Amino acid sequence: MTDTSLHTSAQESVRSAEPELKDYFALLKPRVMSLVVFTALVGLLVAPVPVHPFIIFTSVLFIAIGGGASGALNMWWDADIDRIMRRTQKRPIPAGKVSEGEALGLGLALSGLSVMMLALASNIFAGALLAFTIFFYVVIYTMWLKRWTPQNIVIGGAAGAFPPMIGWAVATGGVSVESVLMFALIFIWTPPHFWALALFMKSDYDEAKVPMLTVTHGHDVTRRHILGYTILLAACSLGLAFTSIGGPAYLATALVMNFRFLVGAWKVFKRSTAQAEADAYGEEKRFFKLSLWYLFAHFTALLVDAALRGLGLWGGFA
Repeated sequence: MTDTSLHTSAQESVRSAEPELKDYFALLKPRVMSLVVFTALVGLLVAPVPVHPFIIFTSVLFIAIGGGASGALNMWWDADIDRIMRRTQKRPIPAGKVSEGEALGLGLALSGLSVMMLALASNIFAGALLAFTIFFYVVIYTMWLKRWTPQNIVIGGAAGAFPPMIGWAVATGGVSVESVLMFALIFIWTPPHFWALALFMKSDYDEAKVPMLTVTHGHDVTRRHILGYTILLAACSLGLAFTSIGGPAYLATALVMNFRFLVGAWKVFKRSTAQAEADAYGEEKRFFKLSLWYLFAHFTALLVDAALRGLGLWGGFA
């Protein structure tokens, strides 16, 4: 199957009814957008440069719109496999609520708007970084890596890791060790997070012919990769504690969450496929849910330490 010919000749989805505002909003992947907004806001607020509240609001708004634009373009390109996978069949395009052409138009319009307005609201570097993030997610990950290599989520995970760097760039106009480590935290967290999901959703990726690691190399290899990346993640996470944005709240959070995450990864690693199937992948599902709290806890702790520094209660490790 050739992706280009498939999408250039794709027929518009048959609508079951006139689209509503909520259908267009669903195209923007609001759950993913919430993570984009949160991590970008943290990156902005922990930066050492004070930013006017209005610039904070507008910048985060346009970063969110850029994230939503990426989601719409992703749904446009992936409409064919979204119709196959149970997890995505209720999305607006496969559900017949929004046409592929409308998703494409909305995604392109919001991409241009978000990049231009972020550059005007903050600085050109932040706008350029948002543009690269959209390009990376839509072209590098969605159009190329996702259907080509089992390393799709490893390399493609960079797209979801850029928001705190963009937030930092809004405040400082550049990058630093701190923003790179925030990027690395999300980048290394993404593979074990999605591989845990893939372990109990393997049939979806198999039927859609998406070369997820579980499909191409099997469950045992995937479990080993989850453990390996979790060990690497713990090192990256603890390293961030000893930068200028780290502090006691972050260090305590990192120690607790990494201990729990490593224990969860070890339990997943030790299981056989037969054991996992016997309890409906319960351990894998618990690890996946824990991964959601893992990232939220780390970035919340960074905010707490920023507040402590603002009150003069903590000078930092660095």
